[in-house]
Amino acid sequence: MSREVEKYLKIKRPSWDEYFLGMANYVGTRGTCSGQSGCVIVRDKRVISTGYVGSPPGLPHCGDVGHDMHTVINEDGFESEHCFRTIHDFPNAVAQAARFGVPIDGATLYAKMVPCYTCAKLVIAAGINRVVALNDYHASKNTKIIFKKAGVKLGILNKSILKYK
Repeated sequence: MSREVEKYLKIKRPSWDEYFLGMANYVGTRGTCSGQSGCVIVRDKRVISTGYVGSPPGLPHCGDVGHDMHTVINEDGFESEHCFRTIHDFPNAVAQAARFGVPIDGATLYAKMVPCYTCAKLVIAAGINRVVALNDYHASKNTKIIFKKAGVKLGILNKSILKYK
C-alpha cells in the first residue's frame, strides 16, 4: 500500500453534525453585522437552505451605514445591545427556502448558537424538528422550554455560552 493511501485511510472524517456546523460557520462569514452567525437547514444529509445575519435584500448593511443599536432586557434580566437593522440567520434561511419554494418541514437546522426566543418560535412554526448548535446562547432558557414542549430536539456541542465582543 502506498504512503498516500495509508495517509488517506488515517484521516478522521467529521461527524455529520460537525460537518454541517462547519458549513454554518462558513455561511456566517457572509454576515454583515457583528457576530457573523450563519446556519444551514438540512434534510437527508443535504443542505436545502442557508442564512446569515444581515439586512433585508436591497437595504443598507451595517458596514455601510452603521448599526441600529437598541438596549434589550433579556429573560435573565441582563441588559444587552442588539442591532435592529439586520435579520437573524434563522429567519433568513427560512425566508430563502420560502422564496424559492423549498419545503423545510422535518428538517434539521445547524447554527453557531442556540436560537433566540423569537427565532425559536419561527423554527417551530416552520416545522424544523431538530436544532444542532455549536454554542449555547445567554438568553436560551425560554427557547429550551418551548423546544421541549414542541418536541424539537436540541443538541449543543459546546456548552459554553457564546459572548460577543
